[in-house]
This record gives sequence, C-alpha cells and structure tokens, in this order.
Amino acid sequence: MDLFLGVDAGSSVCKAAVFDGAGRAVSVAAEPTPLRRPAPGRVEADPETAWAAAVRVIARALDGARGRGEVAALGLSGAMVGAWVVDEAGRTLRPGINWEDSRAGPLIDALEAARPGTLAEIFRMSGSVLQQGCTLPVLAWLLRHEPALMARARWVLGYKDWLRLHLTGEAATDPSEAAVAPGDARAQDRSGAMLRLFGLEEAARLLPPVRPSASVAGGLTAAAARATGLPAGLPVAVGTGDVPANVIGAGGLRDGALTALLGTTCMVGLCLSEPVFEPADLGLLFSLPDRHWFRSMVNVAGTLNLDWAMRLLCPDLPRGPERFERLDAMVAAEPVGARGVVYLPYLSESGIIAPVVDAAARAQFSGLQPSHDRAALLRAVQEGVAFAIADLCEVLGASAGPLTLTGGGGRSRPWCDMIAAATGREVVVPDGEEFGARGAALLAAVAVGRFASVAEASDAVRGGGGRRHAPDRSRTAEWDTARERYRQARNRLLSRADG
Repeated sequence: MDLFLGVDAGSSVCKAAVFDGAGRAVSVAAEPTPLRRPAPGRVEADPETAWAAAVRVIARALDGARGRGEVAALGLSGAMVGAWVVDEAGRTLRPGINWEDSRAGPLIDALEAARPGTLAEIFRMSGSVLQQGCTLPVLAWLLRHEPALMARARWVLGYKDWLRLHLTGEAATDPSEAAVAPGDARAQDRSGAMLRLFGLEEAARLLPPVRPSASVAGGLTAAAARATGLPAGLPVAVGTGDVPANVIGAGGLRDGALTALLGTTCMVGLCLSEPVFEPADLGLLFSLPDRHWFRSMVNVAGTLNLDWAMRLLCPDLPRGPERFERLDAMVAAEPVGARGVVYLPYLSESGIIAPVVDAAARAQFSGLQPSHDRAALLRAVQEGVAFAIADLCEVLGASAGPLTLTGGGGRSRPWCDMIAAATGREVVVPDGEEFGARGAALLAAVAVGRFASVAEASDAVRGGGGRRHAPDRSRTAEWDTARERYRQARNRLLSRADG
C-alpha cells in the first residue's frame, strides 16, 4: 500500500505524520522546536535544532508505520514568511527569522512616512496587511544591517523551503509563500512592483523559483536518506505554508468553507474562488492550489495565550495528557463569564491585524478581584480566545454555517463548546489531527498522481465523522453579557474601536 509522509514545521513544534491514500493517519510524531527571543522584537529559530527535530520526527513516524506499506512521496508545510539564509553550498548563515519577528518595523514605518499610502498600496497588491516579519521587509533589513553576511548569501527561504533544500538540494518556493512575501495575490506569484518598493530589485536573485505546490521539487538526496531512513530519490513535493496546508488537510478547499486554525496563532478564513480585498487594509489573503484563495482574519496569538497562562498558573500540573484533562475539568466547572474576569488574547510581539490593525495591542486581564483564583483566569483566557474568533467571523462577514476548527485547541471539548457559544455557530472538529501534515501529504499524493487535483484530494478527506459542538441556546443571555464585557475591554484598549 502506498503511504504519504507529511512534515509540518510549525513555529514551536515540528511534526511528521504518515497517511494512507485516503488521508487516514497511520503514524504521527512530534518534537518541540522552541523559538529564541534574544532581544526585544527578535524571534529566531536555531537551524541545528530545527533540522535535528525534523530528522527525528520523520524517523519516528516511519518507525510507527513499519509494515503498513511504503512511503511513495513526501510533502512539506511550515510557518510562513520570515527568512532562512543559506550560502551557495546550502549552509545556513544565521538563525532563522520567524514570522513573529518585528525587527523590520522601523523600516516599514519609514517607508510609510516617506510616502504615505505605501501600506495601502501593498494591501491592494497582496490582499494582506503587511506584517513586520514578512520576507521582503526582513530581507531589506538584513541587507542593511548584516551586509557582510548577506554578501555570502545565495538563497533567502521560508522555513519549509529551507527544510526541502536540505532534503533535496533544490531551492524552490510555492505560490502562497511568494504572494504573501508580499507579492501579487491575483497572479499568485511574486511582484516586481513589491520588490521595487522595498528596493530589492538586485536582491531578487536571492529568492528561489516559484513552483506549484503539488509538483515534485526533487528527489531525496543520499545524505538526507541516511539521516531520515527514507529511500534516496523519494519524490519530495514543493508543499505550501502551514495555513494553506491546514485548509487542504481539513477538507476546506471548496468555495464558501469557513475554517479556523487554533494553534500557536489564531485565524479564521473563507475559501473563495476569486480573490477578495475587502474590507480594505485588514486581514490576510492566502493563495491556495487550483486557483482558490483563503481570505482570513488573524488574531495572531492563539493557543500561545493558554500555554503562557498555564506555565505561570499551573506549574503543579503534570505533563502529558493528564495536564489538559485537569485543565478541562477546572475550566468546565467555572461559570460563563469567568466570574467577571476578562482576558484580551493579544499576546504577541507585533500586536494584532484583526478586528483592527494595532501593532501596539497587548494582552491584558481586567475585572480582577481578590476572590478570583487560577480557574477563573484560565476560563477567562479560553473565553477571550473564543470571543476573538467571534470577532474574526464578524469581520469576514461569513454567512451562517458551520465553522471547521483545526489546530491543537480543537482537542479541548470545553473550549470548542465556548467557541460554538461565542460565535453562535456549530463547531466541527474533523476526524484525526495534524491537518497541516495531512495537507502536506495530500500535496505529495497529488504530485505523484494519486489524485487528479488538490481539490479532489482535499474533498476526499472531508466529512466522515468528527465532533460537532452546537451552541447552548439556553445560555445565550449569559454569553451575551460576557461578550459585551469583552467588547468594552477590547474597545478601551485598541487604538480605534470597531463597535
């Protein structure tokens, strides 16, 4: 039986999963890849740690699938934008720069100050609010501040493209990565105008060629085969970013599908057959295969909020599944509204880009009293994220219908119930997990002919089970009161209120 391997290199965890031809998980492995924050605004990944983690999770996933069939192809997804710099020999020259990094912020501010309307011009081309960690501004920063290092550079890559270079020796990227660099969302490609805007015409040689996500980038090298246990020459697909991969892997590559990602980041988006640029200067627009787009709104921080709160408030809870079982029990016992505690889930170095753009927005608690304990605070954190998801749905103008929820947050039943109540929608958690890895594996399957198109592959894994969480209509009044408190706290904080 043919099997397909997907590697999902996220910001904080690298995962590998083996799937059968129907997209069912056979084996999964994961390993933390913690980010470094060496200075304010700097968010980086250690290349040696990242590569070693990828090798280990691939080997463990293969070991778990032993005897179930042969891997026919490998696909990749990963955290998008940022910059991984390598020389002509493929050696990595510096730590990888993560999308959350904000070192290019002053450069972006200077561009807008010198020519007001620059950020709006970027949005009209890319469909995305420019994030400080996007590849083009980061590249401009590197050329200005690390010229000696950049004189040795051959390629500036995204995370998954850097991994693929190590696996195949071939440099490439996919249309989604190119279009959010920023690039041209309509063409699903790079933009010469955007390169000129950042003064990068001569540096364009550092950016790899753009190839279809479901095409074969190259074969596994002998060195990578020895490291991973995979056969040399194994086809490796180009792959795509973590967001498009999650949409594909959750069966969301169809017009009108509403999908949320509640992982390290928090995002809600609509799959569309035409690119949409409204509302202007808000949200992100991702290119998907088969001429689809994912119009999304992003809170930036998702499960990161809960991870932070648990690290500070729950040092006594055991590691592993029991930790989250006890969290669920603790939070489920708390009343709607967390006894008046409100949490704004803006735990990010770079603020938020929906429901408004506010780079200065930061997380905060309000309504605290001496009687509140950690259970109330943890409940407030989860409710805050649920209300943020409701904000994102409203800004998208999504019509009534279910919300498909992917990401680690979907494992918590009480949290899913909160999201259903906060949004007033049925929340559907598809069967399985590791949707990013599954999306990557499906792209590999298409690349070697298992499916005729990416849409066919994505549709093949849609439906067929999963959990459904309906809003509890008997508690609507309680949720309305809690959300109004949240709105008031949000509007007091943000630089402009959205009502």
